Amino acid sequence: MEQIKWTTKSLKDLKAINDFISLDSKFYAARFINRLIQRVDQLVLFPDSGRIVPEKNNPEIRELIEGNYRIFYRQHKNFITILRIHNAAKKIR
Repeated sequence: MEQIKWTTKSLKDLKAINDFISLDSKFYAARFINRLIQRVDQLVLFPDSGRIVPEKNNPEIRELIEGNYRIFYRQHKNFITILRIHNAAKKIR
């Protein structure tokens, strides 16, 4: 069982996603944020469930896909760090 740690950037990403969707609907914003968090929670039991990020080619950096978003995370020995939540339509920096 893995522990999940969120970086400051990943929490800012969540807030930005929430703020953007909330412009149309606070209900759907909360619903989508919950879906993203549930997707991350699967890593507690299945840390290898994401694929290796093709652009990085590093087996420690993986991603989960939820809707149009890529959830980047790094595997450590006893925990997982959520690095970023990135809109797949945008270029990775």
